[in-house]
Amino acid sequence: MLSNAPSNLFHSPIYQKAMEIIILSRSISTYLNQDLNGLLPNGAEDDHIYFSGDIVQQSVSLAPEIEKAEQERYTEKKHKHIASIKRLTSLLNKNVKRLENCNSNGKDYLPLLRSELQKFKKLQHTWMLTL
Repeated sequence: MLSNAPSNLFHSPIYQKAMEIIILSRSISTYLNQDLNGLLPNGAEDDHIYFSGDIVQQSVSLAPEIEKAEQERYTEKKHKHIASIKRLTSLLNKNVKRLENCNSNGKDYLPLLRSELQKFKKLQHTWMLTL
């Protein structure tokens, strides 16, 4: 997190939702990894384990991009961070969709993450209009 971020940013709905998505994606990834870290019968790794790591990495990147967009003075640079947030949200949705096909009971929690991403997307639209 940026040290000179305005304190009201941490109370903004989009920032709070990004933080919730981080916690949720980490929890789901941990749960999935318990089932996916073993080898398949043919001795290969389950490729889904990488997608579970990707959702964590992508969700962790959301909040810093929100901070950077909020702090940026120039419109062009704000749009760069907004584009990054849109890309991360899209990648998160794609990886959640991929994980829905994995062989783990943890996939039962993926609809919850998908729902939170939809809420984030709505907040993102409103937030972009305020920048």
